[in-house]
This record gives sequence, C-alpha cells and structure tokens, in this order.
Amino acid sequence: ELGCHCWHIYFFFSGSFAIHLRAADNITVTIKPGSSVPPLKYCKICTGQICKSELRITAAVKEDISFKCETPEKYLVMEIKKNIDCMSGLCPFGDVHLQPSGLPRLNRTYIWDVKANKKVGLELKFSTPWLRQIGPTDTCPDLITYSISSSIDTTKVNIGTFCRNGSVSRVKVQGGVVMALQLPWNSDLTTSGFNIANRSSIKRLCIIESTFKGEMSATLMSANYPLGFPEDELMTWQFVVPSNLRSSVIFRNYSLSNCERKEERVEYYLPAVYSSPEVLKLSDKQPANIPGNFSLSLQGCDHDDQNPGILSLLFQIVVQHPQNEENVTYLIDLRKERDISITIQPKSPHSGRPLQFEPECLICKDLRTCERNVTLTSGNTYDIFFLCYDLEHLRITAEKTIACWDLRYCQKKIYDLTVPRTISQLPVRLDKFTWKLLAPEEISVEISSPSLKLQQHIQEQRCNKSYSYGIVSTTQGKALNLGIFCPGGSIEKIQMRDNITISLKTFGRGFLNDSLNQDLKMSFVPFIKEECIFTVTPDPKAQVYLQTPNWFEGLPPYISVSWNITVPNKQVARLAFLKERMDITCETGRAYVNIKEQKPKAEETVRREDELLSEPLLMYHHFWVNISNCKPVNTKQLSLQFWVTFVSQKTDLSLIIAVVVGVAGAGSHLLIFLFYNRKKESQNPEVGTYNANISTQMPGRHGLFKRRRQDNDSHVYAVIDDAMIYGDLLKTFNGSVNPEVDVYRPFDGPMGDTPPTPPPISFKKATTISNSEELPFCPERDSEPYTFAHSFVWNTGDSGE
Repeated sequence: ELGCHCWHIYFFFSGSFAIHLRAADNITVTIKPGSSVPPLKYCKICTGQICKSELRITAAVKEDISFKCETPEKYLVMEIKKNIDCMSGLCPFGDVHLQPSGLPRLNRTYIWDVKANKKVGLELKFSTPWLRQIGPTDTCPDLITYSISSSIDTTKVNIGTFCRNGSVSRVKVQGGVVMALQLPWNSDLTTSGFNIANRSSIKRLCIIESTFKGEMSATLMSANYPLGFPEDELMTWQFVVPSNLRSSVIFRNYSLSNCERKEERVEYYLPAVYSSPEVLKLSDKQPANIPGNFSLSLQGCDHDDQNPGILSLLFQIVVQHPQNEENVTYLIDLRKERDISITIQPKSPHSGRPLQFEPECLICKDLRTCERNVTLTSGNTYDIFFLCYDLEHLRITAEKTIACWDLRYCQKKIYDLTVPRTISQLPVRLDKFTWKLLAPEEISVEISSPSLKLQQHIQEQRCNKSYSYGIVSTTQGKALNLGIFCPGGSIEKIQMRDNITISLKTFGRGFLNDSLNQDLKMSFVPFIKEECIFTVTPDPKAQVYLQTPNWFEGLPPYISVSWNITVPNKQVARLAFLKERMDITCETGRAYVNIKEQKPKAEETVRREDELLSEPLLMYHHFWVNISNCKPVNTKQLSLQFWVTFVSQKTDLSLIIAVVVGVAGAGSHLLIFLFYNRKKESQNPEVGTYNANISTQMPGRHGLFKRRRQDNDSHVYAVIDDAMIYGDLLKTFNGSVNPEVDVYRPFDGPMGDTPPTPPPISFKKATTISNSEELPFCPERDSEPYTFAHSFVWNTGDSGE
C-alpha cells in the first residue's frame, strides 16, 4: 500500500513548521510562488535566518520553515511528488492516498510518477463519481483537476485532463504513467479517488473506459488534443452501456495529418459484428443507435516528414433510451426537383453544458448512419427516420435556386413559389424556405399573388398569419430590403431588378394547413427602369398602408420606387402621408415625391425634399406614386409611409353638382368671366419657349428611347390660356365659350403603363422650385401625352369630402 506515513510536520505556535521526509519514501516537496504572482508580491519562505522565494525539501531531509506573510495561500503553491518503481520490483497495487495529511493550506499538486516497462500497461481505476474529460484550457467547477500523461521513449504524451463527476471509470496506459491531482488551498478532499488496479500487457497507447448507468452524454478527445496525435499510434475507447439503452457517436471536431504510409481511420467493434471491426474514415458518417457495449479505436499513420500535419479528434457519445419505437420511415423524393437543398437540424445549437444531460435528436438515413444535421439534395430519394424524444426540437430549412440567363427561354414561364409537398408531409416543422432568383442586369423579376395578394408588415398594419415573406433585391451590388409581407393584403404584383431573395418564415403549426392555399408566383420580365414597382389593387373597404423599402436604414441614394395603385370602380381614393416632410437634406441631386393620375392631361403633383408634403389628395382614377431619393448629407436616409382609403363616388359627385349649381346661380360673375374671356381673345397669345439643350435621358440609360428628342415632335407643345383651366365647368353650361385647348399626343396607346419619371439626376441639381404651385420640369416618355399648362389644384378641403 502507498499509504505509509512517510513524513512528519510539527506545528509551532510561532507559525513555523518542521518537515521531515524519510529516505525510503522517495518524496520531494517543493514550495514556490504561483505562476500568476508578480515578483514584487512574493511571500518569502524562511528556514532559520535564511529566507527564500522557493524551497525544495528532498527525502531524508528535515526543515523548520515559516512564511514571511500573513496569507501565504495567495502567493505560494506546493508540489508533492512521489516516484514509484514498477520495473524492478513489485508494484504497490491498491488505493493511492494523499500523503501526508495536515499540509499547510496552500494550492497544491500531488504527482505520482510510476515507471513501468513499455510492453506493460498500468491500469488506473477511479472511484465513483468517476471522471469527465475537459479541454486542456478548461477548468473544473470545484478546481479539483486530474491530469494523466505517458511517455513514448523521451516524448511526453498528454492522455487527457479530467474533472470529477463523469463516465470515465478506468484508464490503462502503456509503459509508465504520470498522474497529477491539483487541489485548491481550501479543499477538504482526503482521498486521491483512484487506485493502481493491475499490470498487464498492452499493444496500444492507452485504453479509456467509459461506463454509463443511464441516459448521459460524454465528450472525449484523442491524446494530445488539440495538438497532434502521436505518429502511427493506436488509442481505444471502451463503452459499457446497459442493453436497454442506445448509443450514438458524433464527431464534433477533427483534423487529419498527411500520411506517407497507412491511412488514418477509426475502427468499431459493435455488438452485432464482434468478429471483425467496422472500419471508417473520420469523414464518414459514424454509427448511431448502437445497443449495449461497443468500442472505438483511432489509428494514426506514418507522417510525411516534410509536411506532417495534425491528427486530432473530439467526439461525443450520447446514450439514451430508444427514440423510434414505432419505426416510422419517411420517403423524401426529390428526383423531380431542381437546384433545391433541404436541411434538417436541431432548433438550437447544443448548449455544451457538461453537467446536464441533453438528449440528442438524430436524423437517420439507415440504422447506422445518423447525424444531428442532414442535408438532402435534388435528384435523389431518401428514406429517413428520426431518433428523437421530441420532434419539436428539430427544424427544416430549405433553399431553391431559379435562374434565367436568356429571356427568350424563360420569359413566358411562370414559376410557383410554394413549399414542395414532400417537405410539408414530414413531422418536423419547416422554419424557413428561401428562393434565390438569379438573372443578369437586363432581366427583371416579377412576383405576383393573384388571389391572396400581399400585405406589407408595418407598425400600423401588422402581419398575424402563420407565415410571412422577406423580400430582398440586390441592385447594383447593394441590398434593397423591400420588407416583410404576408398573405391577405392589397399588393398584387412586385417588379424588381437584378437578383432577388425571397425567404418564407413560418410561425407555429398553422402553416401546415395554410400552405395548401399558397399562390405566390414569379416570372422573368424585360428590364424595368425603377428599382422596384408595386402594383396595388385594394379592396374598396380596405385601408392600405405602404412604406418605402429599407425602412430602418432608409432608401439608398438615387433609388426610385413606384406604386401603381388601382382605384376600385365608383370609388374615390384618399391619399395621405404619415408625416409632413421627408426629413432629409440632399448633398447631391434632389429627392422627389411624384403623384399622377393615369388619365389623359393628368396633372402631376410634385414635392421636393425641402418642401412640405402634399395635403391629403382625392384621386378619381388609377394613379402612380413615385418616390426617388438623392444623396443625403448625413447618414439619415429617406423613409416614407403613406396610406390610401376609399369613399363612394356618390358622395363626391354631390359636392361637384353643388359647386356647379352655385356657379350657375351667380350670373353676374359668369358675365364678368365671359367678358374677360372675350377681351383676352383679342390679345396676342402667350408664346412658350423651347429649350433645345434640355436632356431627356437619365445618366447611364443611353439607348432606352428609340428616337432622339430632335428626331420627333415631342418637344412641340401648346400654351393654354386661362380658359383652359375652367373649360370643364363651362361645358356644363350651354354657353358659347369654348376654351382653346391644344394637346399634342405623340402616342395614342393606353395611359398609365409607366410610372411618372422624376427629373434626371443631372437636372435635379440645377432645379429650383419656389413653391408648390410651380412644378419642376419633368421629361415625358414617348408613351405619355405632352401637355404644357399652368398647374391648377382644386382644393377640396382637408377631409376631401
């Protein structure tokens, strides 16, 4: 037995100690400063009149010592080392005691250096609660730490570092072993917790045994982890597991060396195939759902001398009750799918809490190939089942790519953006499905929801459905986040430029039923000028809230976004902004809000960033809203919200009739007006000035107009006198006055196919608008009527009623 009393300590009332070590006990005691103690804070150790910062007491030496400080445990550590020879004589088998007792209360380390023949293995057996392996830089909660190392010739090999409370019950090491136990100064531990069980032959570096009594997980590491495993060595882990439990092996981290001969591998001796090992690469899928006892071995190789590399392995053993009693297998057929990948994985990452068991949820492609994360790809079929105590801990994410590189081959094709049935039939909840829509710059993307339509999620109009869509457009290398949308709104169509990412996010289990009614579709369309165009077809009873993309960051500089808003039949739309100003200052260019009805001779309401936004407007026809940004002075970007409501047109017509009757009753006023009009007929008409230097093209947009401005007549326009303004009212009378109206229409096609175009960036810099009654020049498109008249806004009152 190693527990003989081999030294004596005599306490003196003055705080000094008398230490006497016998020669036969082969013990050395060293007292020295701790590694973290600065030199100026050393506590001296005195023997007689001589004080030192470090003292070493060897066998057969007696020393009287004292400490020249009040709290030596803050500054000093003690190392007690015992050498044991198992080569020339009998090994002292049995419990290893902490000898001697009554040491000064310092942080101390006991070291047992046991020498043995290389062909002999020394077995260390640990008492319960056994040991738990930790990384070399980790610390134990109670600061009681075991370290086991060995030697190959003159090279030291770190077998592992361990804390108490784990599954490691035995360690057998080839040749000699060095066992170290670190105790804090206030520890009351009186036993070492292990014994030397026996000595037997061994042909590998070491064997580590883990014993499991119930559901539990254990993390284990290769020798020298995270440094390199010794060259051409073999290390084995044996697992003792009750037959009613199942084990799964999960490789958390590994690295490979460069082999010159042989090949690195792992070998399993499993219950069903004990006669021969199952050999796998470290990159292979490791066994799972293993019943009862089994073993795992790591085999190294002969390294390349020039570039040896590093072999290391960290893995986890999860032992739990069988999780698939009903043995349900699910068929996932992806043969008809293209460019899709499906990942099944835990909802949240493993916490890594060593003292708390967390049952694993595994996805298996067969009885032995089970993983925490599984990725399924298009063109294949899979039969999978789950080893999981609660499938709510698993989630599905999927990604599908749709690309168009030539519009001739994909323009007329409509793609369904719906979740495949093979995913929705699984018992695991879908978390996110992402569509990546790829196309070159000259091809745009159109997203539509014909029946459900989309609702934009904003503060005043929140989504509360079982799923939503996040839509991001990558325009000119910058991400434009359109926002969050859900079904059941007024947005029928969205057109965007460049590459698009649409992410479907689910909330709760209601998506399983709602997914049957999905109607989101997409198609590739010719190039659009605007970065984004929304087509809004509201219900007459709806109050629609809309906002600019990139709401939190603000609209990027020089970005233009348009809304094509439909006014239902026999309804009048009321348009209002939620704030009075744009709240930005432009450094370059101008920011504009353009509003225009989609009808002939429609007037355009324009507001600049330094003006108040328009009061609520009544719109009798379908209309456009265009918001274009400048380059702001500071980091604050442009963000605007507006809303649209509808009232019956009957109410509004009654107001118009009342106005006309009132005008008819005021006969004297009418005569004055007619007299004034005749007088103006005798005067020379006003002459419009044509400026030939005005550019009608956006910078960088050359070639969009087939005809140049000087090659057509779109620059010819008429000046309309004041009678034009009141022409519609005068027609209600049977009077003889016909207003002079001259409108040049270079294009007679349907109105409203394109949104109002803000002034070009180069022109915005020089444009000045004194007030809201004087609108800036806006270049017209070939598809729009070109009118030139004084702006006139019929003020219907604040409420629009």
